[in-house]
Amino acid sequence: MPRRRRSPGWSTLRLRFGGWLLLTGLLLAGLGNVFADWNFTRILQTAETRYGPLGPAQKRIEAWGQLLQSERNQSEREQLTAVNRFFNQQLTFQDDSRIWGQTDYWATPVESLIKGKADCEDYALAKYFSLRELGIPSEKLRITYVKALTQNQAHMVLTYYSTPTAAPLVLDNLIGEIRPASQRKDLLPVYAFNAEGLYLPGANGGKRSSDSKKLSRWQDVLKKMQTEGFAVGDG
Repeated sequence: MPRRRRSPGWSTLRLRFGGWLLLTGLLLAGLGNVFADWNFTRILQTAETRYGPLGPAQKRIEAWGQLLQSERNQSEREQLTAVNRFFNQQLTFQDDSRIWGQTDYWATPVESLIKGKADCEDYALAKYFSLRELGIPSEKLRITYVKALTQNQAHMVLTYYSTPTAAPLVLDNLIGEIRPASQRKDLLPVYAFNAEGLYLPGANGGKRSSDSKKLSRWQDVLKKMQTEGFAVGDG
């Protein structure tokens, strides 16, 4: 007679379940740490190979790495303040046409720190990637295209949502203080994006309307950062 197959006992089930939990935990940890462990020694070497002698820019890039290290265990609000202040102090605003000789160029944080100059989208990108590296999830951050009503021109800022339906905070290079969007009557939102997608303005954080992979300049920035030695995934 064929031997009857025994059902697995509790100990076997516990081992299997524990194995699945361990595997799931490792996978989730890997996904959550896409931005972890930026190696600034290697990043500086790659930058010098890619862009030439860094000169004074080396200290700016080193200071960026030190900022990220010192803020790693701080609260999100403290991280927002430190990152916003750092780039507003380190970079001087100039139009892309003067920095890059192009009407619209999206620079990586390294490119901006090498130049010591940035257009509005470069400030927003540098702050976004820094906060992502510090562990703030992308769904809390949006690079937001607005119309600056006082200047009557297009502008970009970084917005932070503590919860999906919270009123956002605005990190801007025009005004150094981080303020709620409700206090920024000078800004008219047009659209926003992050790793999850594109968003149209509206109540409760707006409506997700499309995939950010359709933004070619955003994809170009991600590719350039990966070439520079940053693990950024999809942003």
